Amino acid sequence: MGASSESEHAGPTPDQLEALLEAARYDEIEDIVGLFSIGFPLDSKDSQGRTALHMAAANGHLAIVDYLIKNGADVNVTNLEKNTPLHWACLNGHMEVIKALIIAGANVSVLNSHERTPVDEAVCKGKLEVVDAINAAVAQAELEGVTVS
Repeated sequence: MGASSESEHAGPTPDQLEALLEAARYDEIEDIVGLFSIGFPLDSKDSQGRTALHMAAANGHLAIVDYLIKNGADVNVTNLEKNTPLHWACLNGHMEVIKALIIAGANVSVLNSHERTPVDEAVCKGKLEVVDAINAAVAQAELEGVTVS
């Protein structure tokens, strides 16, 4: 085996990772589909531990969140501050994304590095409607037989 075959298996390039995160952040699903189709791992993390799902959840891009979940992205992945995509969705008040994450199995009681749950983050930002959305999503998930922690 030469050096060239090893570099082919070295994993995603920084440019590809940046492209994935930017696509998730700016709602460019075609770019994500394209990267996934060439085998790019959807749970790849940047230097701060952020994934495409963090970016899509933070910005309220439900179609991308759904696509990432459907294709195996970890809904409970944490960044360096131990924030999950649900923390970010709650912080920014993205109701439909919150619901999708919880129904997909996102942990509503996980603590970040500030010892706050996703609900705590929403309350700190005055987004009390998020609490209702989480409660409704948890109830729906339980009806559908999803174990919610």
